Amino acid sequence: MIIESSPANLDPRIGTDAQSERIADLIFDSLVHRDEHFEMKPWLASSWDISPDGLTYTFHLRDGVRFHDGSPLTSRDVKWTLDSVMSGAVISVKKTALSNLSAVEAPDSKTVILHLKKPDVTLLFNLSNGSLGIVPYGADKSFANKLNGTGPFRFVSQSQDDYVLVERNPDYWAGPPHVPAVRFIVVPDTTTRVLELRKGSADVEINAVTADMEEAVRDKYSDRLVIERGVGTSLQYVAMNLRDPLLRDARVRQALSCATKVQPIIHYLMRDLARTADSVLPPEHWAYASPLRKPCGTEEAENLLEQAGYPRGKGGVRVRLSMKTSTDEFARLLAATLQSQWQRVGVKLDIRSFEFATFYSDVTKGSYQLYSLRWVGGSNQDPDVFSYAFDSSRMPPSGANRSYYSNPELDTLLASARSTINQLQRKLDYARVQQILARDLPYLNLWYMDNVIIHTKRVKNVKTSPAGNYEFLRDIELDDAAR
Repeated sequence: MIIESSPANLDPRIGTDAQSERIADLIFDSLVHRDEHFEMKPWLASSWDISPDGLTYTFHLRDGVRFHDGSPLTSRDVKWTLDSVMSGAVISVKKTALSNLSAVEAPDSKTVILHLKKPDVTLLFNLSNGSLGIVPYGADKSFANKLNGTGPFRFVSQSQDDYVLVERNPDYWAGPPHVPAVRFIVVPDTTTRVLELRKGSADVEINAVTADMEEAVRDKYSDRLVIERGVGTSLQYVAMNLRDPLLRDARVRQALSCATKVQPIIHYLMRDLARTADSVLPPEHWAYASPLRKPCGTEEAENLLEQAGYPRGKGGVRVRLSMKTSTDEFARLLAATLQSQWQRVGVKLDIRSFEFATFYSDVTKGSYQLYSLRWVGGSNQDPDVFSYAFDSSRMPPSGANRSYYSNPELDTLLASARSTINQLQRKLDYARVQQILARDLPYLNLWYMDNVIIHTKRVKNVKTSPAGNYEFLRDIELDDAAR
């Protein structure tokens, strides 16, 4: 399997980059598992109970689970995993996700009790796949060199910037994978990735080629390569700085939204490998609610700008705005497309491109009017993303509210959603949150990127999932006669 870069650290308590989390998910299991709607299902924990006040979680561990070295999984391992992060025995940014934990008990080998300082409905998400896998008791700072999990694949070896090799765990409690081993090879160059697949020196990749390359594969290499496509969750958005005098006016933000034609951008820049977005959450999510905004176009955009006090001036210009981007080619193409679309309603957009480190530093400091980035991986699969990105208490450096958006009603709804374990009430709160954000528009939500897997014809039973992770490797089969 082709990957773009080496995982930074396969210890599931430490690694937070995409490759670390996705490969570690194959080596380690979590207490609970996110399904296709991002609801939590039993995994290493066969069940759990939550006290009425939301302060105590009791997990009951599954029977018959063993680590790759043959030792049984017990509550002592779960307690060690959590304690080592909470205590700082291993240095990990995941400590923040467990900040509401006050104590972990293991009263018997199959029971784990978590005590919280205050209710935290994000806890289960932070204990699920892609967030935190369970390591054996005693795993210390050197654990990344001798990985030992309970997952469907066992770690064999790794060479930085070259490969990671895992092999089938024949004793996996949920049934062993079909393939005997997977070698993840690091191929940084997009063109080379396609050539490796074409030659048959690699079998599969996911989301590692551009839309143009995917189209070339479909046109030229269909004799050897197969394309699997499914819906994804990674969100492309434009953020607006609400501290800016122009963008502080909601009518200007609404006008930009009305002037933005997303579908043509998806067609021409993304080669239709995306779908329009109207929320930060994907439509498959249990908490998603369509904001039901009325369609609008250039005429409405012009009227809104007039109402805001911006008539057309010299050269037809109403307002001037500046958008910062990285030097990435796609980022600049997107900005140029928005520049063209907004010009029709009298908005002159200046584009300023910087190396990514400089660009991102400016974004986090609030030194911008407009920028575009993506929520990727699992970042927008937990509805608490609304708190992280829009709660008035989460402005930098305390969170990712980089639009400096403030709305007391929204803050109250988010606090309500975080403090109740009643999922119906949470869903109602988040529905109202999405309606408010669609009205106030600190973001222009553009599209969710599709997940695209390209593989050789000898690889069978390939299935995409909205999460875009590597779980499909558990189920694939090989037919060497199809080479």
